[in-house]
Amino acid sequence: MGRKKARDSAFKCIYQLEFQKNEVDKILEYCYVENENEEEEKEYIEPVLKGVIENLTTIDEIILSKLKSWTIQRISKIDLAILRLAIYEIKYMKDIPPKVSANEAVELAKTYGNNDSKSFVNGVLAKVIENEG
Repeated sequence: MGRKKARDSAFKCIYQLEFQKNEVDKILEYCYVENENEEEEKEYIEPVLKGVIENLTTIDEIILSKLKSWTIQRISKIDLAILRLAIYEIKYMKDIPPKVSANEAVELAKTYGNNDSKSFVNGVLAKVIENEG
């Protein structure tokens, strides 16, 4: 199925990190089985998950810099995972246009988030893209 399915799986892996912080290999193994990921999808998922972990402090600082008087703990775990994925793509994966990352993040928010997630994710990412350009 390609990048869309791979991105969906990567989001789920990033979300799972909140509950299994030091279990990257277990998260990936479970993800691949549960989502029936193909090899090309795995080639996207693993580097993204490891890249988010490696750059987590920077990514979270970017998120917080776009919000006034918020903490990471105040952001829903689902929205946080979506934002971390999208910001990683925008900042570190130059082969993906930032607007594509943002649009895909909004789609994930529509699917997995609450009623406010779509607007929240879109607003944060619009500010991130504005600063990147």
